[in-house]
Amino acid sequence: MEEITDPSKLTYDARGLIPCVVQQHDTGEVLMVAWMNEESVGLTLKTGTTWFWSRSRQELWNKGATSGNMQEVKELWADCDSDTLLVKVDSPGPACHTGNRTCFFKRVEGGAR
Repeated sequence: MEEITDPSKLTYDARGLIPCVVQQHDTGEVLMVAWMNEESVGLTLKTGTTWFWSRSRQELWNKGATSGNMQEVKELWADCDSDTLLVKVDSPGPACHTGNRTCFFKRVEGGAR
């Protein structure tokens, strides 16, 4: 197992962003996908809670700071190319801004199964 201790060693896109999949650590449930930049990765590592970059608002946001549904970081992983992150969290409340537990609650129908 390799370890990355410096957020600058990750591979960010041309906008300075990296996608991050957020997963409940004990159940494997995928809660959300968000974007991080180097600063939000550093804040996540420093604070032990998830920080993301809002593309629409063009600002950092600490997940749950407003709603109270903080995500406690258990593990942070990079994929083989270091260009996608997986953060395993304890998320006791809803992860979605709609109030749903997960952002993935819309089934797409059709096609082969």
